[in-house]
Amino acid sequence: MAFARFEWMLAARYLRARRAEGFISVIAAFSLLGIFLGVGTLIVVMAVMNGFRVELLGRILGLNGHVRVQASAGVLTDHQRVGDILKGMAGVVRVAPLVEGQVMATANNAATGALVRGLTGADLLNSTLISSKIVAGSLAEFTDAAPVAVVGQRLAGRLGLAVGDSLTVISPQTTATPFGTVPRSRSYRIVAAFEVGMFEYDSTFIFVPLRSAQAYFRTGDGVSGIEVMLADADAAPAMRSTILKAIGPGHRIYDWQEANSHFFTALQVERNVMFLILTLIILVAVFNIISSLIMLVKDKGQDIAILRTMGATQGAIMRVFLIAGSSIGVVGTLLGVAGGLGFAANIDVVRRWLEQLSGTELWAPEIRFLSNLPARVEAPEVIAVALMSLALSFLATLYPSWRAARLDPVEALRYE
Repeated sequence: MAFARFEWMLAARYLRARRAEGFISVIAAFSLLGIFLGVGTLIVVMAVMNGFRVELLGRILGLNGHVRVQASAGVLTDHQRVGDILKGMAGVVRVAPLVEGQVMATANNAATGALVRGLTGADLLNSTLISSKIVAGSLAEFTDAAPVAVVGQRLAGRLGLAVGDSLTVISPQTTATPFGTVPRSRSYRIVAAFEVGMFEYDSTFIFVPLRSAQAYFRTGDGVSGIEVMLADADAAPAMRSTILKAIGPGHRIYDWQEANSHFFTALQVERNVMFLILTLIILVAVFNIISSLIMLVKDKGQDIAILRTMGATQGAIMRVFLIAGSSIGVVGTLLGVAGGLGFAANIDVVRRWLEQLSGTELWAPEIRFLSNLPARVEAPEVIAVALMSLALSFLATLYPSWRAARLDPVEALRYE
């Protein structure tokens, strides 16, 4: 019978080595530890890479449209006509004209670069990434009737601003006066502050009413472009040609994948490289299983010969060592999966604890773009990692088990 009770008993006895065979058990323990660390680390790294991509994608698409329509040159003057056409297209959820430009924001004798984006009050309210992340003030006063602004929380903190304070923006575009050309500036009253958790947005974005932005940047009735939100973000590349055909020539269209390709290409490359590197940890542990089993077979040569003379078949001997070697891989894989899932679920807590313990910043928002360390576990990936580890562990036992089964009892007992 396959995997009989005595085979399990014998395999367990061999794994509990005596003092004289202690070195073999040490190698087996290191093999188990290596598989545990390899599987657990691989799951954690894959979860962090997935979380980073999902969070980054969610924030980018939450603040920017899936498709942007602009004029081939200058401002988009026929945005009313283009907007009406886009609203009637299948798959289009929301259309938002906007005006944006680079400025220098100043307040309380401090200054920093910023991006002013002009939107209507309704469009800003419909941008759930902003409207749901208001940490001070409210969007109720964000109307075209007054020069008001909504700023990122980090930008407000850098300039020492609070709701109700005045923020001055200075444009590189100049205004001609009797005394020469001077930079164009305007003051806005802060009515709300947001914090979306992405450093770039929280530290640079300033939202002002659309008409106020048109007047400040002198676009007249034109806009910088139209943001188009789709029901399916992945359909954006296919929609480009459809949109261009519908609105006619004289326009330039690009989608979110084209605009942010450098981010996601770099993430994918890093993810693949990390997967290959961490798989090597599992491979090293697997080779340790091979070496420990070969040493165990060599040490148990007499026992194997006696078992053969007592009637044990080659298949039974092979199964004993298959069980012994595979048990290391199975236990190490299960511990690695459990440890990896637990670590991934609490990774930001662990990160903060390590920062407090070491007194150093392990996750710099200005470098990593996100304020928190994200992790997103994908079940298919966890299953794939576990199956890969189990398969490698099983393959590692085949040669030593085959060698044990092929041992000649006569040669093993010749000099006994």
